[in-house]
Amino acid sequence: MSSTANTLPTPRPQRAKFLLGGSLIAAAIVYLIASTTQSTSQYFYTVDELNNQGAAAIGENVRISGAVLGDSIQYDPDSLELRFTIAHVPGDQDEVDARGGLAAVLREAITDPHAARLDVIHNGPMPDLLRNEAQAIMDGHLNEDGTFGADTLLLKCPTKYDDELPDQASG
Repeated sequence: MSSTANTLPTPRPQRAKFLLGGSLIAAAIVYLIASTTQSTSQYFYTVDELNNQGAAAIGENVRISGAVLGDSIQYDPDSLELRFTIAHVPGDQDEVDARGGLAAVLREAITDPHAARLDVIHNGPMPDLLRNEAQAIMDGHLNEDGTFGADTLLLKCPTKYDDELPDQASG
């Protein structure tokens, strides 16, 4: 009997193999999540913050928001090149609310000659909502010449819908 008891495998080596295998799998999952998150992460900047980054922000994948200056809009329908300038808008919602809401902040940004500005270049069709005082939210990168190359462009124009809201509520 004592000879058969010695031939049975002890449970410790199998447990160690499972723990080692489980640890390797967990480490691989953590590595994949971390590497994917870093490669797709973006920083969200205001115009002031991006300008303050200077050369450190060149080529960095960022998201930025600002108020469109209507007089600056230039569009070439042949090459689909769109150029315009945005002015700094605060990124803190509490500050936007304290200043009277988004429409007031956008209006203030384009009329303030001291507000930080940034020239934008986007290739694609001209959006219908691109107009004076629209809020532009863009993904892209800062070019070496100081312009922002927008890969995606989203526009919000709160003043377009201001007059329509009372009719919708009463209807």
